[in-house]
Amino acid sequence: MRSPRYLLALVLPAIALLSLSTVAFAQSEAPKSDAQKSFDQLKSLAGSWEGVLKTYPPQPDVDGKPAQASLRVTSMGNAIVHEMKMAGRPDDPITMLYMDNDRLTLTHYCDAGNRPRMVAKPSPDGKTVEFDFVDVSGSTQYGHMHHALFTIVDANHHTEDWTFMVGDNPVRAHFELQRAK
Repeated sequence: MRSPRYLLALVLPAIALLSLSTVAFAQSEAPKSDAQKSFDQLKSLAGSWEGVLKTYPPQPDVDGKPAQASLRVTSMGNAIVHEMKMAGRPDDPITMLYMDNDRLTLTHYCDAGNRPRMVAKPSPDGKTVEFDFVDVSGSTQYGHMHHALFTIVDANHHTEDWTFMVGDNPVRAHFELQRAK
């Protein structure tokens, strides 16, 4: 006959594994927050996009120029990397989107040399995610990104609206993007 210690050594790992499985199942069944739903919606934009930039007021050096955007889900699904390139411009600003506890956040690594942070407020329709300014690190001498809005039209089309503040003057950038083939 086996000793009670031997049997306990066999049973305890099985109980621990069963407990972990139960916790994982319970977590996957918990209702998602509006922020998590918005994050999941933005993940559906992963891929390459192309379109044209329109600015308000018009900025002659970029208005009407082709733009390419890429969105990539990374960090085991915990972050989205957003990159934007404009024809004829050497800049390549990077934006990171991620869940910070129960908030969907955005940090924009700007070609103006700063890092504004924004927090999402989900929309009732579930197709738009709007980000409002929280704070900025670095110099705002050349302005800073202040607002972002992503609108999902369908699986192959979305728009992005970005507001850049130069002092008290907003410059709005509107991108109509389609999935690159």
